[in-house]
Amino acid sequence: MRRTLLSLLIALSASGAVLAGDDVSKVNGTASVEDGQHAGDVHTVNGSVRIGARAVVQRATTVNGSVELGDAATASTVKTVNGAVRLHEKSRANEVETVNGRVELARGAEVTGHLSNVNGDINLDGAHVGGGIETVNADITVGDGSRIEGGILVKKPSTSWFHDNNRVPKIVIGPHAVVQGSLTFERPVELYVSDSAAVGKIEGATAKKFAGASP
Repeated sequence: MRRTLLSLLIALSASGAVLAGDDVSKVNGTASVEDGQHAGDVHTVNGSVRIGARAVVQRATTVNGSVELGDAATASTVKTVNGAVRLHEKSRANEVETVNGRVELARGAEVTGHLSNVNGDINLDGAHVGGGIETVNADITVGDGSRIEGGILVKKPSTSWFHDNNRVPKIVIGPHAVVQGSLTFERPVELYVSDSAAVGKIEGATAKKFAGASP
């Protein structure tokens, strides 16, 4: 029996499979968890993080690279510094943060807490954010049927950033979308709100109403 178990462990190790609860850590290259597997912290420094469909992990983090949750995957924390974040359909995270990178939430995806970045578009497609969205330079699209609690905050750029601070972000609240809480803009933005959307108090911008799928 012991030899059988030992042989199985060796085979799993050789194939790169992750045992339940194990951490996955790399310096260079992709850190991944296969479909349906469970793992602890999944981390790399220079590379992407890929969490397979229906997989469950604690933290999915990198420094230089993207982070992707497959369909119906779950992670407590999703973070990167330089890279995009994508949550596929029905995937779930408690917190999503990137500094320089696009954030995409597919239909049915959910961030139960806070979602934030500095640079890079933020797109919700029938998705849910429970703890508000915060950015500095992102264009934000709250797509058809999406829902946000905790409002939206677009912060004033710091003079220490080297990018073009004169760029005007475009914020679109799409058809049947709901934003509960304040929409606060500390810098100029172009704000478009669908005539079928519901939003909270708007501070720092004047909404332009539109009909149809997009402005």
